[in-house]
Amino acid sequence: KDFARVDEVDARETDLNQCVRSTVNIVRNELKYVAQLDLLLGEIPMVFCNPQQINQVITNLLINAAQAIEGHGSITVTTFQEGEQVVLTVADTGKGMPEDVRKRIFEPFFTTKPVGQGTGLGLTISYDMVKKNGGDISVESEPGRGTSFTVRLPVQNREGVNR
Repeated sequence: KDFARVDEVDARETDLNQCVRSTVNIVRNELKYVAQLDLLLGEIPMVFCNPQQINQVITNLLINAAQAIEGHGSITVTTFQEGEQVVLTVADTGKGMPEDVRKRIFEPFFTTKPVGQGTGLGLTISYDMVKKNGGDISVESEPGRGTSFTVRLPVQNREGVNR
């Protein structure tokens, strides 16, 4: 219930680090055989967002990172404050993406997975959820070196005024 917050559908003051921890508890079995998971959670202020949606974004990023790793690698989740934003990064040591793929990953139904293994909606939904919460999501990737997703959410109070 803490992860899904099925009883809450609205935005509220949220501890992003707690979102990361509860999401990791849910997806740990998906990660443990393919990657070492490092959590570098900084001291950050609360953000005003829909925690259920942000948990879904983190889930999608972690599962995609695990699926991009061939053999055994690492996934690093970092949080920190930068100005009036809280930043979350999910970086992996997976196979990375060429530029033509990287440009399309937020498009609906675009997938690099074999037929029947991916819908091509996970990153599209993640993009939409981050935007709905006033944030931004970007990606950096290099073939053979891995991928890093960065989610930026504004530090706001309940009235939507930046602090």
